[in-house]
Amino acid sequence: MSRYFFYLVFVNMVANVVASVPRILMGYRKEGAIISIIVSFCSGLIFCYIVTRFFNSFPGKGLPELTKKYLPRWISFIIVFTFAFTWYIAGLITLITFSFLLKRFLTPDMPLLLITSIFLLFLSYGILMNSKSVLYTIEFVLLCCLPVIFVITLKAYTTSALKWDFIRESFMYIHHPPSFTAIAASTYLLLGGFNLIIFNRLFKEKQQINWKNMIFIGFTGGSILATTYFIPIGVLGFDAVGDIIYPWIITSDALRLEFFIIDRVLYIFLLLYLAISFVSVLIHWHVALELLKSIMWFKHIKWKKQNLTPYLFTGLFCLGSLKAVTYLTEYQLLEYAGYFLNYLFCSFAVMFGLFLFIKRRAKV
Repeated sequence: MSRYFFYLVFVNMVANVVASVPRILMGYRKEGAIISIIVSFCSGLIFCYIVTRFFNSFPGKGLPELTKKYLPRWISFIIVFTFAFTWYIAGLITLITFSFLLKRFLTPDMPLLLITSIFLLFLSYGILMNSKSVLYTIEFVLLCCLPVIFVITLKAYTTSALKWDFIRESFMYIHHPPSFTAIAASTYLLLGGFNLIIFNRLFKEKQQINWKNMIFIGFTGGSILATTYFIPIGVLGFDAVGDIIYPWIITSDALRLEFFIIDRVLYIFLLLYLAISFVSVLIHWHVALELLKSIMWFKHIKWKKQNLTPYLFTGLFCLGSLKAVTYLTEYQLLEYAGYFLNYLFCSFAVMFGLFLFIKRRAKV
């Protein structure tokens, strides 16, 4: 497989470590969170393999091209529009989450709307780039951030603040049945491969995903899932972690890099994940924009021979974000994020049914 496919997978894994996923898992720590993580690990790998094998059968084609070719026009429109809206909401949740984080921990005196507007200013430029430039941006950010994130993670496992007794206490609830919401939340970390619905256009030659690729993705995903859940419990305590909205942010503040330029890991951690989250929103909204462009292209909206359809959609993305960030509170965002993850998990049955139908029509 191309290295860019792995970038799409890893960005989704890393970006959600500090989003709503850890808080949802902590909320179910006494209600089957560990079993849910195990179930989601298996299901996430299966989903990743299925979607990758499907798009590998159609090199150089994204979902819009496939639905237009093998489905009636009106069904194709509904499916692509639904996918576009889903990807937009996924990026919106990440955007609002980090706006709240910056407001709370880095810039408490700055208005929330201003923080979000600055985000949107850079995102508006990013999502309008071509897909190849987006992949280059992802590669640059990951290569800059992942080594430092690895060092911070290693520090979290070796710090004296990590109490293994709390982690052992969490295993006392392993006999509880899994929770659907916890499964949906932790599965989300392994779904970066679904961005192939647009980025598969760039893979002109047929790719092959083998067992070595899946072992690599599985090892990385399993490590991130375990780290996401167990480290905050070990540092903050099994009972106390349930009262914290952003478990990983508080966990990072318990760490110190004594011989580094900045002693408190919190500030380094926030800046690193700010970059990763920016790339995550960039991917989601670029996919949403490309999906919308494939079904709605207004030929007569022009200025100096430049079609303004992409700018119109980008403006709507920004207006929706500014409206949402003024309406939602942190607790409402967490609640709605849980609903969204449940919806996303349920939609896989429809999604895989669509893949199977397209593949059969292609064979005919």
